[in-house]
Amino acid sequence: MNLGSRLQGIANYVLPNKVFADIGTDHAYLPIYLIKNGIVKKAIAGDYNQGPYEAAQKAVLNYNLAGKIEVRLGNGLTVLAEGEADIVAIAGVGGTTIVEILSAKLNLAQQVQRLILQPMNNAQGVRLWLSQNSFKIVAEDLVLDEGKLYEIIVAEKGIEAIVEEILYEIGPKLWEKKHSLLEQHLNKLLNKAKSIYKSLNHSEKADVKEKIKLYQTKIKALEEKLQCLSNAK
Repeated sequence: MNLGSRLQGIANYVLPNKVFADIGTDHAYLPIYLIKNGIVKKAIAGDYNQGPYEAAQKAVLNYNLAGKIEVRLGNGLTVLAEGEADIVAIAGVGGTTIVEILSAKLNLAQQVQRLILQPMNNAQGVRLWLSQNSFKIVAEDLVLDEGKLYEIIVAEKGIEAIVEEILYEIGPKLWEKKHSLLEQHLNKLLNKAKSIYKSLNHSEKADVKEKIKLYQTKIKALEEKLQCLSNAK
């Protein structure tokens, strides 16, 4: 089974011989891959929507893995009992949604050995939430899949201080290890910040001045990081 770069990137951070839960599983491709390759001993595939839930059930049956993968219908971490899963992946949804899912079942989330998160946007918000809720980022990755760049954040219980504000945006581990796709990542963040800054300058809303200052600071910090990266080559 070929997962594609995005899901394979998540699979790479799954610890072996554990119970794995995939929240928002869609077709359950990730749990199926992990079981078929003997990476995890059991998997739980959860989805909130009836269509993906039924698709996941069908896929699990087609691979004759009903004894190893449980497909459950429910919202976020409500499909799990406390202490049931060692590794939880939440992928393919926005960062705000990831934060909402984790916040709704914080006690359960804090009992998990490892979180593997792949926000489609607002990774900054995910990193900030992790640092505020006694999680430390142990690894990060960038993957290109069909021309799109995706961020993967791996977190475990612990205390971590991210000393530079801009690293919530960039990713502290991505910056630390100078990921091969870091320059592309920084340029993507910078272009987005400049686009928002430009639209703010054309806004007539009363609260826009503070936002303009915020984005001026962010653009300056990203440009400095890009220059630093260029100098290190």
